[in-house]
Amino acid sequence: MTCDQWPMTINLQPLKMTKFLIPEDNFKTQGMRKKLLDQVREKGISDTAVLNAMMRVPRHFFLDKAFLEQAYSDHAFQIGAGQTISQPYTVAYQTSLLELNKGDKVMEIGTGSGYQCAVLLEMGTKVFTIERQKELYDKAKEFLPQIGYRPKFFYGDGYKGLPAFAPFDKVLVTCGAPFIPNDLLQQLKVGGILVIPVGAGSVQTMTKVIKKGPCDYETNELSQFRFVPMLSDKEWGG
Repeated sequence: MTCDQWPMTINLQPLKMTKFLIPEDNFKTQGMRKKLLDQVREKGISDTAVLNAMMRVPRHFFLDKAFLEQAYSDHAFQIGAGQTISQPYTVAYQTSLLELNKGDKVMEIGTGSGYQCAVLLEMGTKVFTIERQKELYDKAKEFLPQIGYRPKFFYGDGYKGLPAFAPFDKVLVTCGAPFIPNDLLQQLKVGGILVIPVGAGSVQTMTKVIKKGPCDYETNELSQFRFVPMLSDKEWGG
């Protein structure tokens, strides 16, 4: 019997069903995670706060249980909708560039699997995350709270940011953009930092922008990476 077949005098609240079976995080997976982060550290990531935050996030939660080994390899991995869960080194690199402080208000462009978002939350920040792919938005919005992470979710165009919730202390873009969107710069606080991979081709240059004044920006071009492209043309809504 469906809800609309019950007598009208009965007020039923629909049961919230979960489709996610959360795997165990045991000594084995914790050991695999530590080994992975040792590799990330050897590649030059020295920010202890970032590494500790990543140690607290079980990466295998964000992949199918059949891909345990891949979850703890330092590689990106397909997650559906033509998107990937970022390489752990890349997550650590971008997060370190943000110079996060506890309580920072962070806008993330590209929720994806939710892994990077979870790391940001473990750093003690308040995260507003935007996803362009409806399939990934729906999954992350249901899954992340089940494992204890509660950012503000938005489905929409990352190029436009979230003007109604600006300004932000930090902005992180987790997909490749052909240029730096002016809307994101405008929504950054003075003194704030934007980290974004910039490049129209298959390779992007990681770029760190520090907002020195209302119209004054310091731009630093850093290492090269490969990201999926940043998509547009969706209105946002939470």
